[in-house]
Amino acid sequence: MTSVSLGTIPARPAPQRRRGAWGWARANLFGNWQSTLATLLFAALCLRYLPPVFQWAFTRAVLAPDLQACGAVRGVGACWGVVAEKYRLIVFGRYPYAEQWRPLVATLLMLALLVASCTRPLWNRWLVLLWALVLAAFFALMGGGVLGLAPIETERWGGLPLTIMLASLSIVFAFPLAVVVALGRRSGLPAIRALCTVYVELVRGVPLISVLFTASFMFPLFLPQGVSVNVLLRVLVGITLFAAAYLAETVRGGLQAIPKGQHEAAASLGLSYWQAQRKIVLPQALAMVVPGIMNSFISTFKDTSLVAIVSLYELTGALGLALNGDANWRPYKAEGYLFIAAIYFAFCFSMSRYSAWVERQLAVSRAR
Repeated sequence: MTSVSLGTIPARPAPQRRRGAWGWARANLFGNWQSTLATLLFAALCLRYLPPVFQWAFTRAVLAPDLQACGAVRGVGACWGVVAEKYRLIVFGRYPYAEQWRPLVATLLMLALLVASCTRPLWNRWLVLLWALVLAAFFALMGGGVLGLAPIETERWGGLPLTIMLASLSIVFAFPLAVVVALGRRSGLPAIRALCTVYVELVRGVPLISVLFTASFMFPLFLPQGVSVNVLLRVLVGITLFAAAYLAETVRGGLQAIPKGQHEAAASLGLSYWQAQRKIVLPQALAMVVPGIMNSFISTFKDTSLVAIVSLYELTGALGLALNGDANWRPYKAEGYLFIAAIYFAFCFSMSRYSAWVERQLAVSRAR
């Protein structure tokens, strides 16, 4: 037998521990020539375009609500004075000026509720009672008519309180509806499966603007004479149904990813259909699609900007209301929209970071 001589494999260099800023940069920015080239190209673009933007936004900007000073820097500097001049109308819409402490307190209560709902130690049955109390306080403060508060019709609600209320309630109501619809689309009963499929396809086949238009203007035509439903409630229902249709498909994707053996194992343990879904299938399915669920939540939050079509002036609509009625500040609309964009970004970025935290928690639980 002929022996084959194999050459000696050269020793590889020992791995180096990369710590600190330079270690992070070597690992993420200069790991190879492609990464180095991309880093240098991005740095060149930043050096080319960021200084002029910084000068426009900060160095040459006017912060005070001074029309003469804003006119002097127009075209070379930002006029943030428009925000200082119109911020109350932008944030609170057409709500009466003397009563704007009420939407401020209501908004702070709603934000505190959302933070509490995202805090793991507070995930218990008392959270449901907290939601009921805060929502009751929110509508009491906004609507008035109780505890000596002057009544304010919903048509005058606007700005940030309206945006947060519509987004929060539509997400809270859409999520359980989406889970039911997703389960219905996988049901063995043809009638239920067909009904859920028609609902999803019908809603996904039209834009949200048409849904809001139908809820606001066409739905009242089908009501009996003398019966009316508040426009805010109709818009909330429309956004909820629209968000639930998209979210249902995300949940259905998670349900389809569950192996058939999980269902068989649940059946072998004698669990009923709903017990298996609640204890075994849904927890795994929802954990798989956390990014998709949060993506739907963020999309719903931003979609509230479309309610201006039915004369409900949330943040974006309130900005248009503030500037269109004042020709002096109208030329500085770009600064106003950047202010609105910063608010939307703050909320959406917070939601994405919370989604990342949930994913890390799930990764730890699966690694055990």
